[in-house]
Amino acid sequence: MKIKPIISDSLSTKHTSFEVDFHFDYNITFICGDSGTGKSAVFSFLKELSAVDKRIVCLNYTDYNRNYKNSIRRYKGKIIIIDNADILLDDKIRSYIAFDGNNQYLIIGRNPTGLMLSADETYELSSEHYDGVIRFTLKKYI
Repeated sequence: MKIKPIISDSLSTKHTSFEVDFHFDYNITFICGDSGTGKSAVFSFLKELSAVDKRIVCLNYTDYNRNYKNSIRRYKGKIIIIDNADILLDDKIRSYIAFDGNNQYLIIGRNPTGLMLSADETYELSSEHYDGVIRFTLKKYI
């Protein structure tokens, strides 16, 4: 479902020799890709950012035994970043996310089924090396 970003059209942070510079076209951004491309590293950098940017909530497999589903439903005005989405998101919560007009989502996983996304909303990480810095951006998934 192509809905413009409702919280922010970008998210950027720096961590030692890494930089994350994401620009969002839609309210749900799904990142997929091969193992070892930096997805979980990017999640950890964004989790650090969430300590100072209270708009950001980060969830991953460590939240599996917590009440994260009800938490997602209670959030308003947040950018919810989910790593290992294939573990965390069942069909009901995927459907909820697809229609959630109160939050924005950055979802990292392998299976976007149930989120009602178009190909335009699916990305992979791109990394560029310059002057000792690795810069992560989003590129359309092919």
